[in-house]
Formats: sequence, C-alpha cells, structure tokens
Amino acid sequence: MNPLKRLFKQTFIYGLATVLPRVLSFFLLPLYTSVFEDAAGYGQYINIYSWIAIFNVFLAYGMETAFFRFFHKSEQKERVISTSLVSLACSSVLFLLIALSVKESLSNLTNISVDYIKFTAYILVLDALVIIPFALLRAKEKPMKYAFLKTVNVAINLGFNVFFLLILPGLAQQASDGIWNSIYKEGWEIQYIFISNIIASGVTLLLLLPTYFKVPLKFHFPTWKGMLKYAGPIMVAGVAFTINEVFDKILLTELLPPEIAETEVGKYGACYKLALFMTLFGTAFRMGVEPFFFSHAKTEQPQKTYAQITNYFVILGSVILLAVVVFINPLGKLLIRNSTYWEALEVVPIILLASFCLGIYHNLSVWYKITDQTKFGAYISSIGALITLIINVAFINKIGYMASALATLAAYGSMMLMSYFFGRKYYPVPYNMRKIVFYISVSLVFSALSFYAFNRNLIAGGLLLLLFLMLVYKMEGDKLKTIFLQRES
Repeated sequence: MNPLKRLFKQTFIYGLATVLPRVLSFFLLPLYTSVFEDAAGYGQYINIYSWIAIFNVFLAYGMETAFFRFFHKSEQKERVISTSLVSLACSSVLFLLIALSVKESLSNLTNISVDYIKFTAYILVLDALVIIPFALLRAKEKPMKYAFLKTVNVAINLGFNVFFLLILPGLAQQASDGIWNSIYKEGWEIQYIFISNIIASGVTLLLLLPTYFKVPLKFHFPTWKGMLKYAGPIMVAGVAFTINEVFDKILLTELLPPEIAETEVGKYGACYKLALFMTLFGTAFRMGVEPFFFSHAKTEQPQKTYAQITNYFVILGSVILLAVVVFINPLGKLLIRNSTYWEALEVVPIILLASFCLGIYHNLSVWYKITDQTKFGAYISSIGALITLIINVAFINKIGYMASALATLAAYGSMMLMSYFFGRKYYPVPYNMRKIVFYISVSLVFSALSFYAFNRNLIAGGLLLLLFLMLVYKMEGDKLKTIFLQRES
C-alpha cells in the first residue's frame, strides 16, 4: 500500500480513537455548563483536571516515546515490552502509596480539596498502567483494536456522567427513601465526574490486562537505563508542553482576585474547549505519524516523505482553522448552553491558531526524535513554557484570560519556529515553505475577515470557506486523488 495512503488510513482510525475521549468533552460541555450554572464550579473542575494533566506527564516520564524508539530498533522486542511494563507498573504503585500518605501536602500544593486527592491519584495510576499496552497496539499497527478499546472507555465514561449528573438526581427525588436516594449526594457533581472516570479507566485496564501476561515480566536494567536516558528529555518536554496547555488555568486561579477567579477560569476553560477541533486533528495526526516516522527512518530518502506529510497537515489544518472560526457562533451556542460563558468566545481564534502551530511543531520535531537528540525537544519546549509563564504572570491582572490565550499562541508559535530552524541544521527536510506559508496566510486572512470584519456573519464566512476549499481542490486535487484513489498493484 502507498505509504502515505496507509498513514492517512491509520491516522483516521487513530484519530477516531484519540478524538473520541476528547469528543467526550464536547458531549459533556453542555452538561457541565448546565450543572455548574455560575461557572465557578466548572472553573474548579478545570483547575483539578489541569493538575491531573501535569501529573500524568510525570507518571509516564517519557516511556511511551522511548518504547516506540527501542521497540523498532531492538532485536529483543519482548525485553523492551517487559521492561517497560515493569517500570511503569512499579512507579505507578509507588506513586499511589506516596500520594495517599501525603494527600494533605498535595492539597496545599495544588489548591485541590483533600477530599478529591484520593480520586485524582486513582485516575492517574489507572491511566499510567495502560500507557504501554496502548503503545504496543500502535507499534504493532493494530489501530482497530486500539480504537475499540478507546471507544469502550469513552462510552462508559459518558454513560456514567449522564447517569450520575442527570438521571440519578431525578431518581432520588422520586423515591426519597429508596436505593437511589441513598446513592445520591447533593453537591457531589465533581465527585461523580471522578467516579465516572475511575470506572471507565478501570474497565479499560481490565481489558488490556492480558498484555501484562503475554510476555515474561522480566526487568532488564541495561535496556531500562537506555530507555530512561532517551525518555528523560521527552519527559521534560512533556512537562513543558503541559505547562503550555493547562498551566494558564492554574495561574488564572492564583493571580485573579479570589472573588472572580474560578468564574473567569470556568468561562475561559469552556470556550477553550471549542478550539479542540484543531487539537483533535493534531493529536490524531501525531498518533499515526509518530510510529510512521520511526518505521520509515531507514528507508530511501525519508525526508522527502516527511516533507509531504507536513504539507498535507498544513493544508488540512488551514481548512479546520477557517471552518471553526466561520462556525464559531453556532458551535458556541450548541455546545455551551449557558450564555454566562459566551463572553470568552473571543479567545477561540487565538487558541485555534496556537493549536495549529503546535501541530506543525509536532511534524517538524521528527528531526530530533530520529537523530536521538531529544534534548532539543526539552530545550525548545522549556523555552515555550517560560514564555507562557512570563506572559501570564505579567498580563493576567491587566487583561485576564486574554493574556493566557496570547501566551499560548506566543509559546507554540515560538516552538514551531525554533524546531524548524534547528531542524534545517541537524536533519534537513525539503519542506515546501512557499506552499506552507501560502496556505497558512490565506487561511489567517479569511479567518480574520470572517471573525472581525464581517463580525462572525455566517453567510460571509461560509463563502470565504467555500472559496478556500475550491482553492485547495484546484491546487491539490490531482495529488490527493493519486494518494487515495490509486489502485493497489
């Protein structure tokens, strides 16, 4: 099969599997913004899950990417699998024991109620234990099984959220002395969200548990040492990425006046999720591309293929950017039913562009992963995190959550540019920069016209989107037909 066709097929399947958990956010967004009517409760939820995202990176400590690298280059694949499984299992159990014993200290550090610490610890450990089983499915190119398991997780999580937040209160009200009334606790919205997450993650782990028994669980110290050396910079980069993605919500909570902090975080966090269309596309693409990069590193002229992949990513990303901006008003009203949150819609184009820059960065970052120079990933992402922190700290008190949106764009845009210029030196890839700049520029101009000049008018924006799609078809139609419609020999 044409390698690009196979890549896009796997990216589509991985995309569904990766997108589904995040699509959960879209389904739950109208539910949560209805349950948390004043936005402050939703802001508290956003703050907690921001900390969960940060701790997730520490519990993974770069082992997923290290697993891919060592799995593809090592002759002793079972040794790599076994060592990775044992490493993450031991570190996860150790973390759980420590977290439960110092939960008061963790509560003081994160400003998360001590009552929630136990829930967050269980969620973090359950997520860490499935990292290698899921990575193994990707490494062995089994996207359908991967997608099925992710879908099961989403369905369970969504189902229990709906039950606990929508159905259970009604059942408890109907039978004041029945079983449902004994289960239901008023004011437990966040606890019910945690419980839904734990049930879904627990079932997923049970379904993936056979992975732990398919190979002899032997720990090979030299392999582990080599993986840690490779993974260390990846973890630093991951922490920096997570700071860029979620730390702005934490800083808003800390730096805004206490009486409005959680409300403003709630508004910002809800509208931020509308930019997830771009994040979902970037994540799905990366899920398919990362194994592809490693498996094709030793083929003839892999740089040419990498350049083609980036070109198509930019084309599709440019379309998504413009499409979301054009339909921002109906999307906002559909997914955020509470008008209290709508005033933060102005951040969506900025976050969309920032996510687009991040996606391009992930495509450009192939050079330091292929050449085993992951330290550059740590350097670049750390600079991005520093930019995030400086802009947020300097401007949150002046312009509120708009500072957080602009900081995210500045960080991801800088990272994208740094990766491109470093890559030219250490692993030159023949990117078609003229075409890349052209598509991004046209998409940005049309987006600005739709959002600002035409004041989000759907007809004017729709015409601009149609014009852009016609332009893409005119320039790329023949090439796309060659990739997707060519018969296999």
